Amino acid sequence: LKMAALMRSVGRFRRPNLHALTCINSDIVRPRRSADDQPQTTTAPAYRRQFGHLVPGIAAAGFVAQSGFILADALGPYLLALQGVESSSGSPLSGIPVAILLGFAARNTTTLPAYLKPGLDFAKASILRAGIICVGAKLSMLEVATLGAQGVPAVMLSITAGLTFIPWFGRRLGLPSKLNYLVAAGSSICGVTAISALGPTIKANEQETAFAVANVVAFGTLNMLLLPYVAHALLPTSQQAGMFLGLAVHDTAQVVGSALTYSQVFNDELAMQTAVVTKLTRNVFLAAAIPGLAFMHAREQARGQANVKLPTLSQALPMFVVGFLGMAALRTTGDMTVVQQGWLDSAQWQQLIRVVGNELGGHYCLGTAMAAVGLSTQLSSLRGVGPKPFILGLAGAAVVGTTGFTAAMATPTVAAWLTG
Repeated sequence: LKMAALMRSVGRFRRPNLHALTCINSDIVRPRRSADDQPQTTTAPAYRRQFGHLVPGIAAAGFVAQSGFILADALGPYLLALQGVESSSGSPLSGIPVAILLGFAARNTTTLPAYLKPGLDFAKASILRAGIICVGAKLSMLEVATLGAQGVPAVMLSITAGLTFIPWFGRRLGLPSKLNYLVAAGSSICGVTAISALGPTIKANEQETAFAVANVVAFGTLNMLLLPYVAHALLPTSQQAGMFLGLAVHDTAQVVGSALTYSQVFNDELAMQTAVVTKLTRNVFLAAAIPGLAFMHAREQARGQANVKLPTLSQALPMFVVGFLGMAALRTTGDMTVVQQGWLDSAQWQQLIRVVGNELGGHYCLGTAMAAVGLSTQLSSLRGVGPKPFILGLAGAAVVGTTGFTAAMATPTVAAWLTG
């Protein structure tokens, strides 16, 4: 009994905490470090953590874009040489469509790393919008008033015909509304630049953008090769021929190529000058066409939904389009004030416009963004649509060209009637 009582009294004692004893023993052997002695863990700067994952995709798109511009510059003279024309004023091929084709080829012939996707998405969204804002620096209403005032009615008639007919005919073909408006903008105003500006405004996808660009490349190049000879055969004066080329050919580079062909084959510099001025006048109307098309598309979409209030113009316009219009207004205001006030001389002002509008906006930003579109477009997404997009592009090119021809024929008569 005494032994049992002794065992119960021993059981009341707690067992020792071996973990605590171990920690105490380790502190005796290896004292704790103070806060100042603790090893410091290095972390990347905030901007690197936030934007570092975008760099690979942006770099890949930039590389493809620059490759497209280099290839376009190399192939353009050969295309003119086929017609017996020597080029001294640049390539008739735009680098942006070539960059899209290169990106599309890379996307569908190799497996792109997944870590490129964040940067490609950033290029298709933010860099594209920045480029559109910068392109506004190329548009000046003062330039239209001083160089191309006589051709404004013809330009307005040609643009109106394209922007009215192409969406209507696209609906008849059963094509998506966004594709119809992209083809209309590219065929009627200024080719790939118009498509690039309108695409994010109406939230077009890669498939729709790719088909619209393909139309501009295909039918714009065909017009560039054929229409100089049509103009010479059917139009009696150099001004009429140049106006027709400036109205009927899609992209700015293609217009310059067709005008260069006409100038060298038929020894007519005046036609080339008229074509370039007419095309620049068309380009300026981009500032009005993009908001207008965005508004038309938004209202068309709203009509197809029950109990949806039709949007106003301000609701249909994204902020980057407002920035684009603001940049165009700034350019127009600068044309009237900067040189006159002595802030910059004429050469410096024109250089600033080229850097912001042509180089930063048109070359680097839009080139990188559209190369990213090519790198994101899978061949499978283009299947199953059939030839309808190209039927639409062909019909649109025919309507815009025929309207341009009619306007060029009528312009001298109308001008004489107004002045007489």
